[in-house]
Amino acid sequence: MSTIRVLIADDQDLVRGALAVLLDSEPDIEVVSQVGRGDQVLDAVRSSSVDVALLDIEMPGGTGIEAAELVRDAGLDCEVIIVTTFGRPGYLKRALSAGVRGFVVKDTPPAQLAEAVRRVDSGLRVIDPSLAQESLFSPENPLTDREIEVCRAAQDGSSVKGIASSLSLSNGTVRNHLSSVIRKTNANNRFEAVRQAQDSGWL
Repeated sequence: MSTIRVLIADDQDLVRGALAVLLDSEPDIEVVSQVGRGDQVLDAVRSSSVDVALLDIEMPGGTGIEAAELVRDAGLDCEVIIVTTFGRPGYLKRALSAGVRGFVVKDTPPAQLAEAVRRVDSGLRVIDPSLAQESLFSPENPLTDREIEVCRAAQDGSSVKGIASSLSLSNGTVRNHLSSVIRKTNANNRFEAVRQAQDSGWL
């Protein structure tokens, strides 16, 4: 029986360790690497010859979806499963666009998670059924790439001047993008607009 080599990326030590213990108990699965940041995923996949990477979405150093894009663009023979508490349709759509083959929530029973690893390793796709159904009726992300970039820079409450400086844009350009996001989300202000975009999985 060949062994499936697995990477787990999650910024919560307890969650990461628990997943590792659960999967290591399977006779055909071996957790060969664990990281706590999104920007550590690509190097870990390369150095540990990972077959399947289990990635959280929200991590320091980059999201799991961004890490999945890096793995895909590097042409590595590694499949990705997003394992997250944030089961939002917007995230699912972005993950699929990034080449992710699996999307499950963290309360998935251990046996089902192990089976998801096996199925994805064999080239199949595994998506949480309720989330897949919900995504069929969710609105498409109305934000442009630049608006998403501005929203991400605004997530920490930065001022317009701070956002403009970090993105090398003018203050006026940032205000225009934020105004557009407020309009598209029907929010009352930029803070509410960014929160709504985040909750929808658009960022």
